[in-house]
Formats: sequence, C-alpha cells, structure tokens
Amino acid sequence: MLKNTFCHVPGISLNLERSLWESGILNWDGFFNSGSSLLSAARIRTLDEQLRVSRDHLDKGEPGFFSSRLAAKEQWRLFPEFRHGVAYLDIETTGLSRDADVITTIALYDGQNIRTFVQGENLDDFPAEIAKYRMLVTYNGKSFDVPFIERFFGISLAQAHIDLRYVLHSLGFRGGLKGCERQLGLSRGELDGVDGSFAVRLWNDYQRRGNRAALETLLAYNIEDVINLEALMVEAYNRKLAETPFGQSHALSLPARPAIPFSADPGTIRRLRGLGGWY
Repeated sequence: MLKNTFCHVPGISLNLERSLWESGILNWDGFFNSGSSLLSAARIRTLDEQLRVSRDHLDKGEPGFFSSRLAAKEQWRLFPEFRHGVAYLDIETTGLSRDADVITTIALYDGQNIRTFVQGENLDDFPAEIAKYRMLVTYNGKSFDVPFIERFFGISLAQAHIDLRYVLHSLGFRGGLKGCERQLGLSRGELDGVDGSFAVRLWNDYQRRGNRAALETLLAYNIEDVINLEALMVEAYNRKLAETPFGQSHALSLPARPAIPFSADPGTIRRLRGLGGWY
C-alpha cells in the first residue's frame, strides 16, 4: 500500500490523494510516468522529489521515514511492506503509575515466535530483544506500553509504531482491546472476562502464594493480547483498504493462530474471582 500512498508528502491531503487515484494515478510509478493536471507546478516538483526519497527509504527498509509523516490513523499503510520486522507487544504491570508501579510480564510475538519476559526471571533480556525489530504493533501502546517501558528500562523505543487504538477508532471500533476483539468476533475461551485488573490479581497470587499456575495463566493472558494484535492488524488493514481502490488487489489473508505455550488455570481464575476485588 505504501507505493499507492501520497498523503505522507507535505501538502498532499487525504482528499487530494483520493483525487489522484480517481484521475488514474494509482501509485508512485503512475505519477512518474504521467504527472498530474490536478497539481501546480510547484507541488509536482515537491511530489516528484519526495516520492523519489520515499522509494529510497522503502528500498532500504526504513519504516520510520513513513511513520513520522503519517497520521496515527494512517499508520496501517506500513504493515505489509514491513511485516517481516514487526513485534506485536503488550505489557502487564502492577498498576497504571509509571512512577510507582512496575512491569510484571511482557509478551512479544513476531508472527512466528512467541517470547515472554517475567519480573524476577528474564525481564532484563527484553531491551536487547526488542531492539531487533523495526516496527511495533500495539493497542494503546503510544499512551501506555511504550512510555512505561521507556521509563522502566531507561531506554528509547524509536521504532515505527502502529497503535491499533487509532486505526480501529477510525473504523468505528471502541471499547479497548477486549471490546474491539469481541466486536470483530475474537474469543479468548477460558480467559474471556479476564482483564488488566485481574492480571494484577494473578501476579499477586503468584508472588504471595508461589502459585505457578497463576503465573502461567497471566502469561497465557498476556500472549493472547499479542496474538490477537496480529489478527486485529490484518482485519483493520483490510477494512481500511476497502475504503480505497485497492480493497481487492491488496487484501491480506487472516493469519494462522499459533499454539500458546501456557494454559489458563480455571481453578485459579475461579478462586481469585471469589475473593473479590481486594486481593
């Protein structure tokens, strides 16, 4: 989709981009081959220069160039070209305060491999692992996960970042990650109804009782987040494509669901639910 994109160029709005498509200029090569009567001579020079720079950054595999020039709700356009370098990312914490709370677990998925990081075990391995990826996909990660990670580890995550909260919101989907999943037909099975506050209970149960089943339930929950991010990313991409002339030609197949290496423990979930919200 990036080679069909013009709105990352200064002065090219979404409406003007659509007008270019409707005039038959569907991609960068189309512009180079024909120019456009819709644009002034100055804008044609700007577009010609910027598209040549864009082609160079795309050939070099540099998503940050495009990410810095696209609105949050348009970041979906990056996905197919840079899918091989994506990390689907989600964290669990003891609370919402970046100053007072800490990260308990992190799940990372790249479309092939699942990795988990646990406080007190291997959490310090995370910075080196995340540095291997060129692009992040999260839900609300720009407001929560990424700044929390940066403060906690004292690092900067400079990768291109598709935050699905903005993309899905532009499609009319709201209600947080779990709400969007339900609206798009994704089920979590035994983990349905488990949320971020319950994840804190699971961590506390593991810490206070040494209940390994609570930790594995937490990790299963955390992994569900990142696996579902891939499915939501593809679904959102296809739905945004449907708003363009490329809905059929560029559509992606839904990804296969990988096996999760941890299982939720129904007994632990029932017990913690029965304890009420103080635990």
